[in-house]
Amino acid sequence: MSQPLIPLQQVAEPLLVVQEMQLWLEKAVAWGEADSPDAQKDTCLHLSRLRDFLQQLFTHIDNMSSTTETMKQLPFLGQFLGRLCWNPYVTADDTNRRVLFQCLWGLYSEHPRNAVERKANQWIRKVLCQLATEDDGTAVQTLVKHMGEPPIQYHLKVLRKMVALVQENIGESCSLLGDINQRCSCDSILATSEACAPLVTCAEAAPLIDALLQRPVTCARAALSEDFLDALNSAYSSHCLSLEEQAVVSLWYHSLSSLEETVLSLLESVLTDTGSTLQRVERQLAQSLLPKACAQHCSIFLVVNDIFRSILKQLEGNECVRCLIQTFTNHFLRELTLLQPQMTVSLKAFFPQSPQNLLVPLLTQTSEMPQESWRHHLNWISSSLQRLIEEEEEGDGESSTRGNLKVFEAWFLLVQCAHWVQAAVQLLVTAGPEDCGPLLRLLTIYHHPTNRGHHRALQLVRAKEAWDHLRLLFSVSACPPPVDRLQSLVALLSPHPQPPSLAPLLILDLLFNFAVLSQQSLSGSTEILHTVVDRSGLVGEAACVLGSLELRLNGGSRLSSDANRVHLRIKALQNTLTHMHAVQSPAENQAHTHPL
Repeated sequence: MSQPLIPLQQVAEPLLVVQEMQLWLEKAVAWGEADSPDAQKDTCLHLSRLRDFLQQLFTHIDNMSSTTETMKQLPFLGQFLGRLCWNPYVTADDTNRRVLFQCLWGLYSEHPRNAVERKANQWIRKVLCQLATEDDGTAVQTLVKHMGEPPIQYHLKVLRKMVALVQENIGESCSLLGDINQRCSCDSILATSEACAPLVTCAEAAPLIDALLQRPVTCARAALSEDFLDALNSAYSSHCLSLEEQAVVSLWYHSLSSLEETVLSLLESVLTDTGSTLQRVERQLAQSLLPKACAQHCSIFLVVNDIFRSILKQLEGNECVRCLIQTFTNHFLRELTLLQPQMTVSLKAFFPQSPQNLLVPLLTQTSEMPQESWRHHLNWISSSLQRLIEEEEEGDGESSTRGNLKVFEAWFLLVQCAHWVQAAVQLLVTAGPEDCGPLLRLLTIYHHPTNRGHHRALQLVRAKEAWDHLRLLFSVSACPPPVDRLQSLVALLSPHPQPPSLAPLLILDLLFNFAVLSQQSLSGSTEILHTVVDRSGLVGEAACVLGSLELRLNGGSRLSSDANRVHLRIKALQNTLTHMHAVQSPAENQAHTHPL
């Protein structure tokens, strides 16, 4: 059977390119070996024709399916391009230099399939780096001497022009049309980013680095080099590199290690600062780009949320961690509302593991709902959580494990949306015995999520007991405060030899909300607080709770409309705690100095 005829043009065109390139190679060799004025003049006279041939050569390379195929057809291509790249009279021309770079990028293989392509990649990286750094070659020295310009200034200008040309090239849109064997304009992205790795701290390369980071990822071939991302992250972390906001967000989007490092650094700063308060966490997050980055990229939020989830499983009782997670979620939701509608993603995409029936009710801010609707809303949340917990904890074996995960995810969402827990505490100040049940249940679930030993029912009884004591102590008629009630409250704050102990922060939260928001006189509230905190020895914890309450009330999350009264009471209670801490510190120091 006869073979199909190949059109003569398809055979002739590569042959012509090969023949013409051999002629140009002879020219390039002659130019490189001679340093006479005649050789320099000959180079300049042929630049226009060389430019046309390089453009033809680039088109030919771009139409080939692989670097291997190109090298088979044009075996002297590497030698030819290399000689031209090392000739300063050729690279001094903007257009020639740009087409030379395009030819190099066209030869780069993102996924090299054999030794030829791997060796070609190494050579291309070497050429690009060499062109971007200072060369002591005699040709360059001769050119610089004729230009009358210091070598450093010359090379900086060359680098700036290279950056501008590369930046223009990577700005082109993806040209892949579905054929995985077809060359794509994105193929140069990896090579460009690898060549930029040594230049990340170079000011002249900043526009190119910014363009690489912020280039839309529309193609699988547009991946950035890991070496480039690692170099960027290292320079940025050590404050050797300044990046624009969006460039930092893009760095986190492209580099998982950079994102993880940022989140863990934030966690470490909160956990290692023993005096960390909600105000300090709030300030840290107000200065952080993480919430904004999470709002812009769902994938970033999922990574950050997963780190918080893992830490919370290990440190479920750590109030600093809970405080960080809650504050971070508030900042994230705030940034989410600032996005244009077309840029937003559904909440389910951000919280895929959370119970979907609780998602919107908990993520709703207290300010988005009339205060008279809070009680009904909180009762529904409390009942839904209780129902979910009872259903899941009744399972056994594998279903029980899945149920525990579901309960944890519900609690994790409650921690993220703890503004509703604080709203429940505020409502308990004015609630009656018939209304307190669901609100206290919500507090108990928040402070005792895992229900170890199945003690949640007993913990709810003790929470109700603490609330009863506080309700009577802060009633207007209770003056002076009953001593037995004070002693009972202090006893509840003390560790119990037998479980279940009630979380001290639950009682302190109730105590300060009653002290600030109840109708009890300021002197009476101060006396109660001083007695309970002093006898329980929880001065530091009390100061932290009061600081958090102040921040929330200043943010508008309060039932009382008497802002001035609330402010004065908080300041008076803070002064009381400050005095108690000052008295306590010398006593502690003396005890350490004179042990018994």
